[in-house]
Amino acid sequence: MDFASHITLAALGQQILVGLSRTTILFIVSSGLSLILGVLRIPNVSHGSLYMIGAFATYSVATLIGGTTGFWLGLILAPLLVALLSLVVERGLFCHLYEREHLMLLLFTFSLTLVFGDLVKLVWGSDFRSLSLPPTIQGSFTLLGLPFPRYNLFLLVLGPLVAWGLWFLTNRTKIGKIARAAAVDREMVAAMGINVSWIFAAVFCIGCFLAGLGGALVAPTQNITQGMGHAIIMEGFLIVIIGGLGNIWGALLGALIFGLTDAVGILVWPQFAIVFPYLAVVVVLLFRPRGLLRSTW
Repeated sequence: MDFASHITLAALGQQILVGLSRTTILFIVSSGLSLILGVLRIPNVSHGSLYMIGAFATYSVATLIGGTTGFWLGLILAPLLVALLSLVVERGLFCHLYEREHLMLLLFTFSLTLVFGDLVKLVWGSDFRSLSLPPTIQGSFTLLGLPFPRYNLFLLVLGPLVAWGLWFLTNRTKIGKIARAAAVDREMVAAMGINVSWIFAAVFCIGCFLAGLGGALVAPTQNITQGMGHAIIMEGFLIVIIGGLGNIWGALLGALIFGLTDAVGILVWPQFAIVFPYLAVVVVLLFRPRGLLRSTW
């Protein structure tokens, strides 16, 4: 059977654009995961649960306020709520465990996943939610002779802005430079009189903010359900691994590979499209076991 016989250049171009918009979500979530992993040396398993909370919080804000204003406020306030929640957890519990071994930290973040899951069930219940787009970005426009959603265009614009913002934060700001130094030698940074604990808190909150932002952005594109963070955390870790542990640009490259192979797989062989991104991960790790870019570990 010729699986490519039905593919046209226009359809392929449109599907690549759709894949790039999905790449934006994957990159935003995985970049937060990579940032925490690179600086704090913590594989934050609860990252997917914070993504889920971001989606539910966006729904609540948008529904409570209503209209276009409610939607845009949801995209802003929900990630901030997730960041605030992460700050409470980090200052109340996490900061006392940084000197413990990695296995204990991993188990702690896993326990947070269970706690956040019950918190979502307590606040929002077990039913799924759905969020409609505001009229300003509903519908689609014609691109390459085929319809392309306006919201996907918004994601395509937002993705590079977030990438540039992270680069500016880590390379051009004082907190970013201190965080990079602490990732290499936290004892030396502490010896210079810098409160490393609060630097870690700031990095953890920024990473969790990105998880919440990813959940907020995905809320209008799919049903908001219990357990929606399970798939994204698995994909996020795979992206971080193939990109290079703790490398933000590696996370972008990994998200591109994951998003584009998924989109092209849907076009080429829809029944087995889910396999394509994982095959790409296997191929990358066969030739580059340490990831595509330099790991910070």
